[in-house]
Amino acid sequence: MDSNKAHYISVTAIVIRDGKYLIAKRSLDEKAFPGLWTVPGGKIEVDDYKNLPKDTGSHWYNIFENAIRREVKEEVGLEIVNIRYLTSIAFFRPDGVPTIIVSMFADYSGGDVVLNGELSDFAWVTLSEAKEYEFIEGIYEELEMLEKHLDTGKVEVWGKGNGKLHD
Repeated sequence: MDSNKAHYISVTAIVIRDGKYLIAKRSLDEKAFPGLWTVPGGKIEVDDYKNLPKDTGSHWYNIFENAIRREVKEEVGLEIVNIRYLTSIAFFRPDGVPTIIVSMFADYSGGDVVLNGELSDFAWVTLSEAKEYEFIEGIYEELEMLEKHLDTGKVEVWGKGNGKLHD
């Protein structure tokens, strides 16, 4: 395997319910970003597809969508629908592993929030309420991106190196 091309791939979802967004606080035991607020998500696993029938002779489709459904269910106990792409992120974990995160958003479909051991608290918040929380870098800006997209239909992207959003 070429170590320059190997990454963890993770997915996250901003879950929308009644005009509010689900946020969750990471456990203090987590390696990356302990105690900070975020949105549900996690690593894609080979089991997310290998035991399913292939969609073509060689391929499985909708891997991100299947993985985020599993992660949201595992982490917060909710069902989601209408999964859509928002943005993507790359970073190096504290253990040096390069990681790609595909940030998505979805509508709440059912269930009650039940946290697993990776998370210690949750809240349903509006964008203005979210300002009161200490997020992992970039999460609040993703909420801003999503809110603008939902209001205007425009998709924004990050400006190079400055954390600012633009069309």
